[in-house]
Amino acid sequence: MGQSGALDILPVWGIWLFTIGVVLVAIEGGYQLGRYRRKRVQTEDSPPVGEMVAATLALLAFLLAFTFGLAASRFDQRRMLVVNEANAIGTTYLRASMLAEPYQSQVRRLLREYVDVRIHAVEPGKLKESVARSQELQAMLWEHATAAGRSNPNSIVVGLFIESLNQTIDLHTERLVIGTGSRIPPTIWWSLYFVTAVGTAVMGYHSGLAGSTRSLAIMALVLAFSVVIVLIADLDRPQEGSLRVSQQAMRDLRASIESPAP
Repeated sequence: MGQSGALDILPVWGIWLFTIGVVLVAIEGGYQLGRYRRKRVQTEDSPPVGEMVAATLALLAFLLAFTFGLAASRFDQRRMLVVNEANAIGTTYLRASMLAEPYQSQVRRLLREYVDVRIHAVEPGKLKESVARSQELQAMLWEHATAAGRSNPNSIVVGLFIESLNQTIDLHTERLVIGTGSRIPPTIWWSLYFVTAVGTAVMGYHSGLAGSTRSLAIMALVLAFSVVIVLIADLDRPQEGSLRVSQQAMRDLRASIESPAP
């Protein structure tokens, strides 16, 4: 269900290790090639290579910024959709109180269960089950709305309830599309790693060509690249990692619509 990410086969910490490995191998490979060229080719100057290193790293910085911005914007969309869906469900619940019995009690009971299902949908491994149950509850709610509309075809109250219920269903679909079907495309991921490998390899090549020794500052660069890429991957994964969209709006809604004591 939904679009799988290019690196979903790896956990977030696995992406961190994979990125460190890619960058270290690229730098070392470039460094060894630079030393080889220094010994055998006397006409290749270091300053022009340095300019190419700067240009390559600038391109890499642009691609990192673009990908990070893409992931962050999707994260913000998911966060706002949680609030919007909670508001829509809350409005539907309030308007259900104006329906005649037995629709009022049945609809409000289904909406309380619906909120519980939506809260659990973000838990790891619960997405498929929660989406299936959400769709079942939507069908039952729509059946009650249809029955209420047929019994009171000219009721403004029923019309308002159906409008808010329709918005609730639409927001469920929108959250599903944005949350699971709108991930960073694999092409961007592979391009990002390719440019990272090329940029760091060229940097290592320049160091080898200049005859300098390996610097400890390389580790700082390796860690910086890996942290940024891991942040991007974390933002791109709605159901795992440390950067999770807060469900507090849904929890607050659930607390406000608790079933009254008998």
